[in-house]
Amino acid sequence: MADQTSQQVPEEKVQSLTIEDVPNSSSSQSADANGMSLEKRFEIIRSIGEECIQENELMELLKKKPEPICYDGFEPSGRMHIAQGAMKAVNVNKLISAGCRVRMWIGDWFAFLNNKMGGDLKKIEVVGKYFIEIWKAVGMDIDSGKVEFLWSSKEINAHSAEYWPLVMDIARKNKLPRLQRCCQIMGREDPEDLSGAQILYPCMQCADIFFLKADICQLGMDQRKVNMLAREYCDDIKRKHKPIILSHHMLPGLLQGQEKMSKSDTSSSIFMEDEEAEVNLKIKKAYCPPKIVEGNPCLEYVKYIILPWFKEFTVERKAEHGGPKTYHTFEELAADYEAEALHPGDVKPALAKALNKILQPVRDHFANNADAKDLLKRVKSYRVTR
Repeated sequence: MADQTSQQVPEEKVQSLTIEDVPNSSSSQSADANGMSLEKRFEIIRSIGEECIQENELMELLKKKPEPICYDGFEPSGRMHIAQGAMKAVNVNKLISAGCRVRMWIGDWFAFLNNKMGGDLKKIEVVGKYFIEIWKAVGMDIDSGKVEFLWSSKEINAHSAEYWPLVMDIARKNKLPRLQRCCQIMGREDPEDLSGAQILYPCMQCADIFFLKADICQLGMDQRKVNMLAREYCDDIKRKHKPIILSHHMLPGLLQGQEKMSKSDTSSSIFMEDEEAEVNLKIKKAYCPPKIVEGNPCLEYVKYIILPWFKEFTVERKAEHGGPKTYHTFEELAADYEAEALHPGDVKPALAKALNKILQPVRDHFANNADAKDLLKRVKSYRVTR
């Protein structure tokens, strides 16, 4: 059986659509994509990632391929917090502006494997549709025609002869401890807590990268291990062009000591359909120690959401406290905050105001669109599972 699996693996398909295969691809053509220089395209794409593996490979890709394929995947697993919503919309729109195409992989089968929504695929489908409605409402540039939403169950079933031999080959070429380390992508740390389905998960996610013909994996830092597994697999199959890993920053929870947002703890994050009063209260209670920039969730919201969204951040203060001031860079804001020229009492109301401005179109959409309203009602009724 092992030999048959090896023979069935469509290695030429795994390696298809590499940068050499794109017709008429050239450095000059790529540099002129969207009327933008090569250097500017690189700068925009690179700005998304807290880490890029590897920068030289990204530059070479942009020189040779006019429309790189970027892959982003998500489990439909409950209400959407602002990092999944607004921050992802910012990143996707940046990629599109730099000439990329984005394939959004709706991991319904992955949510099933990870026992999200109690493993109920009908509920998982509802949550996936709700996610798409939010991205439409918040301003992801779906009308550009450069964003595709692909349901994993449908795509895998339609191309099973290509997909499953690839998954099996990845599993065959990796030891169990290596795959167990990747299980952190599902929020699972304890090997004793893993089911057989969750061992299958990283093999499938690794396969997704090749199945979707992705040039760039644009995912969070928490997905780094499985993306590295894909690059290692390229070494195994002697594939020259590896997927570039562009790992974005993970926003912390709003309360002290919360390294990551939690959907089960509604106080840890802003949700995309939170009412204005809810946003104001959550930010008011948020951890925001004076003079401390590192690990300050309110300042991270400003850095990774507000400044990329509005290109500025304005605080309103009385004249005796310095008067109103508009910041255009995070470095300027951080310097004032560390020097106590800017206080938590200045930051919090300004942050809440900016967040509410971003979220208002989403609220309006879910209030006025009957289908969206029904989706939200159903999602809110579901119990969030780990």
